[in-house]
Amino acid sequence: MSKGSLTFIGLGLHDEKDISLKGLEEIKNCSKVYAEFYTAKLIGTNINKIEEKIGKVIDILSREETEKGDKILKSATDKNIAFLTCGDSMTATTHINLRLRAIDMGIRTEVVHGSSIVTAVPGLLGLQNYKFGRTTTLAFPEKDYFPTSPYGVIKDNKKKGLHTLVLLDIQADKERYMTANEGMALLLEMEKKLKEQIITEDTIVCTVARAGSSSPTLMADRMSILKDKKFGPPLHTLVVPGKLHFMEIEALEKLAGLPVELGKKLQKL
Repeated sequence: MSKGSLTFIGLGLHDEKDISLKGLEEIKNCSKVYAEFYTAKLIGTNINKIEEKIGKVIDILSREETEKGDKILKSATDKNIAFLTCGDSMTATTHINLRLRAIDMGIRTEVVHGSSIVTAVPGLLGLQNYKFGRTTTLAFPEKDYFPTSPYGVIKDNKKKGLHTLVLLDIQADKERYMTANEGMALLLEMEKKLKEQIITEDTIVCTVARAGSSSPTLMADRMSILKDKKFGPPLHTLVVPGKLHFMEIEALEKLAGLPVELGKKLQKL
């Protein structure tokens, strides 16, 4: 059994104040702190503020270093290591794989959960969490690369009456964050290619900007209305609703500005 340990600590969604008291306590007990910010980013803060909050210097890992994992695992064989991530660290398969490898090496692991976009967005919109199907992510197209798998996920979820959480691509190294407008444009482009009437101008969509901040922006309307709206700074997220309960419709009206006349039509469906 290794003498070291590896603690995965979620930082939450927006700034350095989102970290839990338990997370702070665990960091104090660690001799080395690593972090990755390529899967997500705390838009409301910066590395200096995070370091000031936790009282430790952070070694920021690249995507390659995180996926390779050797640097963290080697340190954790004889030291107590903290690995910081945005949101909740166990929502990324790379982090789960890293934990499993640590266990195989006899390294003690622990998880301190943080607030997650997976629960924050449904909560902000007033949508029932258990009515969400598979989550999907829209990627920035690159030359001949234009994946349409998100369209299929939305299609399958809609068939079951389920909502779809649509995460938007982040290229942190380029300071490039997909906007809700770009996401909707990509979905409409997929519709042009696949022509199954899954995503149209009349499709109701919900947008959430800056979840976890003190001033998130929430909107719900037809895509034809929202695609040209301004949602402010990142990060943005989309939801394509499935079959809506009357209470969800009321929540979207009161929390996200869903037009009342559109809500009434939905209740009659």
